[in-house]
Amino acid sequence: MTTLTPEYRQWLAELKARYRQVQLKAAVAVNTAMLQFYWELGTDMVAKQTQFAWGSGFLRQISADLMREFPEVKGFSKRNLEQIRRWYSFWNASPAIAQQAASQLMGIPWWHHVTILTKCKQPDEALYYVQATQTYGWSRSVLTHQIESGLWQREGKAITNFAQTLPAVQSDLAVQLLKDPYQFDFLSLTPEHTERELETALIEHVTQFLLELGAGFAYMGRQVPLQVGERDFFLDLLFYHARLHCYVVVELKTVDFEPEFAGKLNFYLKAVDEQLRREGDQPTIGLLLCKSKDRLVAEYALSDMQKPMGLATYNLSHTLPEALRGQLPSIEQLERELGLDAAGGDDSGEAGGLGYEF
Repeated sequence: MTTLTPEYRQWLAELKARYRQVQLKAAVAVNTAMLQFYWELGTDMVAKQTQFAWGSGFLRQISADLMREFPEVKGFSKRNLEQIRRWYSFWNASPAIAQQAASQLMGIPWWHHVTILTKCKQPDEALYYVQATQTYGWSRSVLTHQIESGLWQREGKAITNFAQTLPAVQSDLAVQLLKDPYQFDFLSLTPEHTERELETALIEHVTQFLLELGAGFAYMGRQVPLQVGERDFFLDLLFYHARLHCYVVVELKTVDFEPEFAGKLNFYLKAVDEQLRREGDQPTIGLLLCKSKDRLVAEYALSDMQKPMGLATYNLSHTLPEALRGQLPSIEQLERELGLDAAGGDDSGEAGGLGYEF
């Protein structure tokens, strides 16, 4: 049969790919047109309310009239019209954005805009997330996570020696690559966690770890062996960065930063450059992740290192130590102290319970 020939299957695959591209282009075009309409609608609502002094019932009226005409369109609800007016007013207050709204704001979906508007107070911060969403294609859940983790405040804040060890163009990009602190709130470790426990937990949650590291990182391995002379050394974590075209060595320290950590990482970077780096690869970069740091000590330590490296701290969501857990009252003890029966009932006769979590 014709449908079984390799030529037909190849042609069918090409047709599917081409149609998906058309679908994507159509979706982008529809989104852009809708956002342009929302911008003009916001302009009209603000101008006409000012011109005619229409009161608070104006939005309710225009919502009802538009929904009567277009019942299948959800975007004309009173709540969404309020969002549109707020969106327009927020960006219109920034002259640089208002003059070029189409080129700067129309590249991401509407509900991404609503998320940004809800969670960001400053135009600079909001524009950062608009541009990052457009660049990296974040879903709304990823965008929400990035805003709530304070990515805008953390990006580019790590201490580095990139200006002294990398060409200017790569140095600027590498600085933005690192952040401080890193948020590992997807991990649950005790305050007494070891470096190996931290390393294992990060790899067990490698998807979240890569999301926190940022776009462009490819995981290459853990405890990667390197032989120098007669001795074996092991890199905690090894990545390759697609935009920087270089290896990135991540060393984990569960204690405060000490100057000797930089010297050891410098040694590792030299070994990776000699043994793993290939033609076309840029110089290997190192990242030290420590529990905490003294900024001046860190700057001193990194300033004379010959290899490019950065230093940042990390935050965790801790579970309680085992020893402390044994000293906490049980649920039954708490219920007895509060005068509740074992079933957790109350005077209304409804089954209940104390939702304590430790």
